[in-house]
Amino acid sequence: MEIHLVGVAKKNLSEMETHVVGRRPRRRTRHSKHMATVQPPPPYDIVIFGASGFTGKYVVKEALKFLDSPNSPLKTLALAGRNSSKLSETLKWASTSHPAVPLLIADTSDPPSLRRMASQAKLVLNCVGPFRHYGEPVVAACVEAGCDYLDICGEPEFMERMEAFYHEKAVEKGSLVISACGFDSVPAELGLMFNSRQWVSPAVPNWVEAYVSLESDKRIVGNFATYESAVLGVANADKLADLRRSRPKRARPPIPGPAPPKGSTIEHQKRIGLWAVKIPTADATVVQRTQSLLADNPSGLQGVNEDPKQAEKRAAFWSTIKPTRLGVKITAKNLPGIRRLIAVGLSIGLLSSYPIGRWLLLKFPSVFSLGFFRKKGPTEDEVASSSFKMWFVGHGFSDSNLVYKGSGKPDTEIITRIKGPDVGYLTTPIILVQCALILLQQHGDLPKGGVFPPGIVFGPTDLQDRLQENGISFDLIAKSDISST
Repeated sequence: MEIHLVGVAKKNLSEMETHVVGRRPRRRTRHSKHMATVQPPPPYDIVIFGASGFTGKYVVKEALKFLDSPNSPLKTLALAGRNSSKLSETLKWASTSHPAVPLLIADTSDPPSLRRMASQAKLVLNCVGPFRHYGEPVVAACVEAGCDYLDICGEPEFMERMEAFYHEKAVEKGSLVISACGFDSVPAELGLMFNSRQWVSPAVPNWVEAYVSLESDKRIVGNFATYESAVLGVANADKLADLRRSRPKRARPPIPGPAPPKGSTIEHQKRIGLWAVKIPTADATVVQRTQSLLADNPSGLQGVNEDPKQAEKRAAFWSTIKPTRLGVKITAKNLPGIRRLIAVGLSIGLLSSYPIGRWLLLKFPSVFSLGFFRKKGPTEDEVASSSFKMWFVGHGFSDSNLVYKGSGKPDTEIITRIKGPDVGYLTTPIILVQCALILLQQHGDLPKGGVFPPGIVFGPTDLQDRLQENGISFDLIAKSDISST
């Protein structure tokens, strides 16, 4: 095994550390002065950037399950971050066998180190947030290198800004850039599609309300980076509004029937036995981006090397997906639980607009989130005891002709559900790794490049089946006639 330098963060330039990274990547060679440079394939199928972070280490643990295993496209893996010692500790924590996985040094404040990292990868999984602070340099490096990029971002402003600034270049370079490949927002995308497929013609949906239920035998503790992203998102809401005003309006698919009633702020959803309140979330905006792309591309996005049979399969899948409105609510088992959630939302909403308020929110997260978030994150026992359910309550018409007859009110309700383990540290890594394996294995069936939401890319693939095989279930709960209610 050789020792060599693979990129140095600015803060470590004075130390000039060397790292064991497995085989030295092959050099680019020239056969003659008049022949084009031979470009060898990148040495690593996947590089996990931010591998030693709270979520990153769980992504490493999940990825190692598929490293060089039978039928897996993942044959080579590297971990990247600012600190080699922490990366080594992550590897030891994630695997009892301690495989010889290369460690790369890269830092978001050192663009050359990011370019070196991206040049050695087919695919980079970015786990470093908040993405509004640290995400763009990684996207820029991946697009320039022509490698693919997935992340676990749940920040609408970052995602839409990357689309505005990098989509055309990503298409040119053949780089697929897909954000929200975790709990934000794959369950919302695939869950809505699953509910949509239950509306068999001539039935059509009108709107779907998603209810997120977080459960634990101990206590629910979220990732501080998620909390920080929420605080910064509220503080910078005007930037997202300005970005949207500066861009062409997105296509809007026709949705049958009237807009849903607004309803009360607090809802007692008796069908699923939970109290609920609406929350600002990336899910609805990510779904809207997918539906907008689908309005312009009713058969989905063409794969770079797909054959006619795959193109037919893709078109058949999208023909079963009907556009609808989506709302998202957070739930609790009782009214005091909902009031607690509202109190956290109000504190973030009121204080985020002021520098001193943001300082207080981020300095004392456990206080202002009433214990939902803390800087050190959850313990392993708290992660293991946590789970989620995401209910999709769809309202629509048993026959599309009923939209224009009588009261015009929906007469059918279809309830579906997704459930799985802890959202931040188990479900998110499962989703991210399965998206990555699909990208490696089915690349020819996916778009050549561009910046996209996950649904439009992974919807027609076998992602749902893969998630079900790895502990995230999709179920049809009920189908009811509500014409008399």
